Parts: sequence; C-alpha cells; structure tokens
Amino acid sequence: MTPLIASVIWFAGIVGWFIIRYPHQRRSRRVPKQRSTHRTRERWLLSISFCGLFVVPLLYVLTGEPRFADYQFQPLLAWLGSILVVAYLWMFYRTHKDLGRSWSVTLEIRERHVLVTRGVYSRLRHPMYTAFWMWAVSQALLFPNWVAGLSGLVGFGTLFFFRVGNEERMLLETFGDEYREYMARTHRVIPGIY
Repeated sequence: MTPLIASVIWFAGIVGWFIIRYPHQRRSRRVPKQRSTHRTRERWLLSISFCGLFVVPLLYVLTGEPRFADYQFQPLLAWLGSILVVAYLWMFYRTHKDLGRSWSVTLEIRERHVLVTRGVYSRLRHPMYTAFWMWAVSQALLFPNWVAGLSGLVGFGTLFFFRVGNEERMLLETFGDEYREYMARTHRVIPGIY
C-alpha cells in the first residue's frame, strides 16, 4: 500500500457513495414532504460535513496541502482504512435499501412515512450515521495528514452532534410510543455500546 493507492481508495469510496445515493436522492425529490425542520441550520450542517468529508481531503489529494500536518504514512493503517471503505459502502447500500421512500438528506417526514425497523435498522436507529462515522475514520486512516485525515471526523461529528437529538425528537413527535419502544430495543449508532 502506498499513499497514492490510499488516495485512490478514498476516491473510489466517494464514487461508490455517489452511485449508491444518487438514485435515492432523485426519487426523494418526487416524494411529497409532510414536515421539514431547520432548513438553514440543516444546510450549514450538511456544508460543514461535506467540507470535512470531501473538500478538505480532495484538496489534500490534489495538492498535498497542508504539508505542515503530514506524518509518516503507515501502510497497516491504510489497509484498515481500506477495509472500512468497503464496510461503509455496504452500510450505505443497506440503509438506503431498507429506508426506501422514507429516506431524505435533511430532517423531513414524508407523506406516508413509515418507521423502518427491519434490516440494519433492527439493531441500530441510525445506521447511516454509523456509515458516515466509518467513512470519517477510514479517511483518518488513509491519509497521513492531521488536517485532511481528521477533517471528516470534525465535519461529520459537527453534523451528528447538532442533528441526532433533533432527529430523534422529530421521530418521537411523529411516531410516539412506537418510536419509544424502538429506542428501548436498539442502540443509536454502535451495536451494544451507543
């Protein structure tokens, strides 16, 4: 494993994510919304996450900057990061497939929205966030640069910590006791831990 191969693997993960997400995003635009919250806030959070998971690492891949934050490339870490790329792509695929018409980029309740509790959602309430955390960790393992490597954790972490509570409140308001029971038997992001 070399730094160039690690960069190619990171980019392949981005392409894979886009291929998985694109048809769902197109379909999502056609499904009427019943309720949407915090539009401006959502845009800011999504922008911060996008910068951390895509813009900063892409600049690093294309320019090698910021060089002051470089450290010695570790092939073993890059291999672990590569494994996480495969894992997060699988998790993205499963979450999109399991959510179907109930998926959206922002905090929205769709018309005829259902609470999905099957597939990967049978154990985790937010497996898509799990996938994004895996993406952020894989980036940290693939890039031997403190800024480019950790920008995904900071960017997505900002979105996650400012959003997940609002998302769960919205789901509680929409599904009530059904969601409370679901919360009681599942974990938020990491099976058996969180």
